[in-house]
Amino acid sequence: MPESPRDADSARTADLLAHTATAVRAAGSILRTRFGEVVRHRSRDELMHALAANDDAVLDVLRPRLEALRPGARWVADELDGGALPAGEWWVVDPAEGNVNHLHALPEWAVTATLVRDNRPVLTVVHLPLTGETYTASVGAGAHLDGRPLRVAPTTDLGLSIVATSQARPDEDERTVRRIGSSITGMLLDALVVRTAVPATLHLAHVAAGRIDAFWQFAGARADLLPGALLVTEAGGRISTAAGDPWTPDSDSFLAAAPGVHPAAIATLAR
Repeated sequence: MPESPRDADSARTADLLAHTATAVRAAGSILRTRFGEVVRHRSRDELMHALAANDDAVLDVLRPRLEALRPGARWVADELDGGALPAGEWWVVDPAEGNVNHLHALPEWAVTATLVRDNRPVLTVVHLPLTGETYTASVGAGAHLDGRPLRVAPTTDLGLSIVATSQARPDEDERTVRRIGSSITGMLLDALVVRTAVPATLHLAHVAAGRIDAFWQFAGARADLLPGALLVTEAGGRISTAAGDPWTPDSDSFLAAAPGVHPAAIATLAR
């Protein structure tokens, strides 16, 4: 029996995902060789220079490989950008997700690459060079960790849940910072444990893997949220704004949760 168009498309996506993972792992090995001692900085300029040096070292390897895989896809130049993208295909990449952790010799960092089509993530790869773990997902094919299927937690009680949030972007406006603070207070009252740290993508990987039950964030960059949004969705979780509305890259808040605690998380964040 000849292969159906749908099966052929799925096979092409699986092949593209596999090649994307290979490219991200190769780039991750570069970042791993740069990890070790704390990189000291005495000014904001020195910090930004050190962050850019990590990004550039990874992109020298990653960008040409991804562009060769999808020559027609455009490239998002700044991983801190937010909002919707123009129509078409884009590579949304964070060459050092958790870059500030990397510079401080902390282990929570990764390399991510997500192919986005008309503002919807099509496939994503999140690689953790220190552990060698690779999270992958593509639309309709599930989320996986090194080939093993992922599933969100079956938790139904927010009071028994571990939840997490992140800092969103540096230099957020005061209103957003205060909103983050009040949401943490609400979750401290309602959830079992609240984790607050960067980067967002690793929290979302934990949601997809069923290790924690919910993650929320106000504002935030596309590269922070798109990889994890696809991982969580494909692992059976729910994605929305903090108010429960459909989430898009234009939204001013983000919530990813196991279905059993999603309504309670919305209620807590609404207070």
